[in-house]
Amino acid sequence: MSVLVDKSSKVVVQGITGKEGSFHASQMIEYGTNVVAGVTPGKGGTKFMDTVPVFNTMSEAVEATGANVSVIFVPPPFAPDAIYEAADAGVETVVCITEGIPALDMLKVYNYLKKTNTRLIGPNCPGIISPGKCKVGIMPGFIHKEGSV
Repeated sequence: MSVLVDKSSKVVVQGITGKEGSFHASQMIEYGTNVVAGVTPGKGGTKFMDTVPVFNTMSEAVEATGANVSVIFVPPPFAPDAIYEAADAGVETVVCITEGIPALDMLKVYNYLKKTNTRLIGPNCPGIISPGKCKVGIMPGFIHKEGSV
């Protein structure tokens, strides 16, 4: 299996201004992940932690930053649309942390993504990590170490 995230990954956090999104975005930044943008509809033009620009849409965020990875921290009713939006913006890897998304909604997402170049990790997952390089998700970074397997 290829490495899906590394030092060169440019990450957008969908739902960056919410409780979970803001906490885990700050943890990812602290780990060294290149978080280039956040997306929260209606909060475009603001900044997260005074450095990360927040956009209203994924297409705006990807166009402005060249992001290729998205992590989703939005409530279950809105998560499928967040995945569609990321795929439509051209994001290569989408990590959906959200749990509780109805199975039928995820079947629709699965069938939609088969027609794109977007790879989905999740939903209801801890994320993905390349130890020492990039953490996208909710797992504690200190428990993962670089080295051979």
